[in-house]
Amino acid sequence: MSRCISKKLSTFPVLFPRIKRDCYYLPMQSDFYERLYTALAAIPAGRVVTYGQLAALAGRPGGARWAGRVLSQLPKDTQLPWFRVINAQGRLSFPVGSAAALRQQGLLVREGIEFSDSGRINLKRFGLN
Repeated sequence: MSRCISKKLSTFPVLFPRIKRDCYYLPMQSDFYERLYTALAAIPAGRVVTYGQLAALAGRPGGARWAGRVLSQLPKDTQLPWFRVINAQGRLSFPVGSAAALRQQGLLVREGIEFSDSGRINLKRFGLN
C-alpha cells in the first residue's frame, strides 16, 4: 500500500518520487513508516545510525528488525540515504564482499566514513550521537 505524504516529507522533495504535484509516494503501512523515512532523510552525510537507533528515532524502540525490513522495501532508485544505516556492531549487514556491501561501503567512504581493518565503523566517531 502506498499513500501520499506531503506535509513533513515535502521538505525533502529530491528524496522522494513525485507522482502528483507536492505529493510523494512511498510504501506505507502505518505512520511509523513515515516517521522512519523522515528520520532516515535527516541523517547527515558523514554519519551513521544503527537499525535500532533508526527504529527508536521513528518511535519504535526495540524495532531494529522492523527498520531493516522497511529499508529492504525501499525502491531501488531511492534517494534516501539507506546506506547510512548499519548494524549495532558497527558493521554492514550485507554479506562481506557482496555487490551490495561494496556499494554501501563505497557510498560511506565517499562521505568520509572510515572502516577499520576488520570492517567496522567507529560508532563513537561516526555515529549520530
